[in-house]
Amino acid sequence: MNHTIPRPEYPRPQWQRKEWMNLNGAWSFAFDDERRGDAQHWYQSAEAMDQTITVPYTFQSKLSGIEDPGFHDLVWYRRHVKLPESWSGKRVILHFGAVDYSAKVWVNGQLAAVHEGGHTPFEADITDLIAGQNNVITVRAEDYSRDVTLPRGKQFWEEDSASIFYTRTTGIWQTVWLEAVDAIHIRKVKFTPDLDRNEIRMQMFLSPIPADRRVQVGIKISYQGTLVKEDVFTATGTEETRCIALNGFNHHGFERWWSPEQPNLYDVSFDVMHEGKVVDEVSSYFGMRKISIESGKLCLNNRPYELRLVLDQGYWPESLLTAPEDDSLIRDIELTKEMGFNGVRKHQKMEDPRFLYWADRKGLLVWGESANAYDYSEAYVQRFTREWQEVIERDYNHPCIMAWVPLNESWGVPNIQVDAFQQHHGLAMYHMIKSLDQTRPVIFNDGWEMVKTDIVAIHDYEWQEQVLSERYESLGSALASMPADRQIFVGGGHYEGQPVLITEFGGIAYKKSDWDGWGYSGAENDEDYLKRLQAVVGPLHRSPIIQGFCYTQLTDVEQEINGLLTYDRVPKVPLEQIRRIVLNSVQS
Repeated sequence: MNHTIPRPEYPRPQWQRKEWMNLNGAWSFAFDDERRGDAQHWYQSAEAMDQTITVPYTFQSKLSGIEDPGFHDLVWYRRHVKLPESWSGKRVILHFGAVDYSAKVWVNGQLAAVHEGGHTPFEADITDLIAGQNNVITVRAEDYSRDVTLPRGKQFWEEDSASIFYTRTTGIWQTVWLEAVDAIHIRKVKFTPDLDRNEIRMQMFLSPIPADRRVQVGIKISYQGTLVKEDVFTATGTEETRCIALNGFNHHGFERWWSPEQPNLYDVSFDVMHEGKVVDEVSSYFGMRKISIESGKLCLNNRPYELRLVLDQGYWPESLLTAPEDDSLIRDIELTKEMGFNGVRKHQKMEDPRFLYWADRKGLLVWGESANAYDYSEAYVQRFTREWQEVIERDYNHPCIMAWVPLNESWGVPNIQVDAFQQHHGLAMYHMIKSLDQTRPVIFNDGWEMVKTDIVAIHDYEWQEQVLSERYESLGSALASMPADRQIFVGGGHYEGQPVLITEFGGIAYKKSDWDGWGYSGAENDEDYLKRLQAVVGPLHRSPIIQGFCYTQLTDVEQEINGLLTYDRVPKVPLEQIRRIVLNSVQS
């Protein structure tokens, strides 16, 4: 593969095939501020594409080659693609990792796909639109920069970044790629581990199989190169399920379970055979791990587990929401673990699947959270509900993901304290996620104003050690705390024995780079910074009721300088000093 291509690695690492083509790199590009493209049929002509952009970086970013932070809500992309001769006779699937916010895609001037949702992938079978080897792909991407009912996350609706909001992302921001498959293939597999029965449940979704064809599916499961199980069966429909017992599973040593401390994974391969010939080969993996709540205790693999998370916005100075390269994702995970954290709360962003892949491989828990809107509307409800279904479908199989967070701090539902419509929306999201995934807890509204939740997740940026110690010395004082003058429960909701965690706190500002900005409290020097860090972390370790925390935040981001690292990922103080505080190994 040509490694001069930006982000050249396989974009869907948990479901890999050999025949694929990365379409990142130079695309023709145009702003359509006057909205002429549709009427002038830009999807059929390249005349208007007067700029070049480097995909998958958005035009607001430096790495795109354009770096224009202004409002350009309608943009167009165009690229010529030459398909390999070996793909003749195959089905060709065009994939987009993410396009913010809505997209129309044409192949050779014919409409191939329409998608709405800025953080989720989509695909199109373009086989019938292909004209030989040489083809043209055109993309129309539209954003709604000033619409505060749009699921937007941290993207600001004003010209310049401010407060807790950052530079916008418009258009293609994750990898674009092509894949060649046989007409008979496995579309996806849903892995559900059952730790207590030593089984992995596999729901396989296949392409339509003609009634006159006999199709067999072969499965091989291995652990560290040793074959554990092999199965072959005849597929009779488009959905097949197998529950496979894993031989040699160690009940007591946990040697094959997945955890941040031991991120053990099983490799699995699928072969689809027709008339004695393998027509589809896919490689994947899964982790055997269990998230549960037992007698009010949050458990990992049937044992109480203290969460030590850090808030991770997933922004980079030169590329915004898109990681500059795969190594950037790896380095963030390594730095996080070096500081003593065992997980991240990816904040207002569904991170690139490559991040989740490395979190699976290296052992880092992830709270899955999607981008929220900022205000409420019926259009928002429709958009958000649809996008969350795509979120769960994309990320269900990753063992690193341990919880789902549909809402944060009442964003998108600002009147949820008193508005029954907004309360029912939150409840609908909670139950919809439960209807799709019963293996992970769901946090109704991270921060406060919860109606029904599996975890009581409180945000508290108090910086005085004594105040925090008193506030979290008992369950009663914690539930009555009113952080940010918000009630913990609303709409008839009440405490039902759930685990209590502090899922945002800290935010100590400390300037250690050229970036200026703000935080929730400020440090003057290294000694003061460490003292302040200990003052907010220590009370949570000592609390008899708090089962985990999420510190704000991993890195500085634009105008925020409250990271443990600078925006360029330079530690503000030695990592081992942070680690001692996070792990509660500081001598009192």
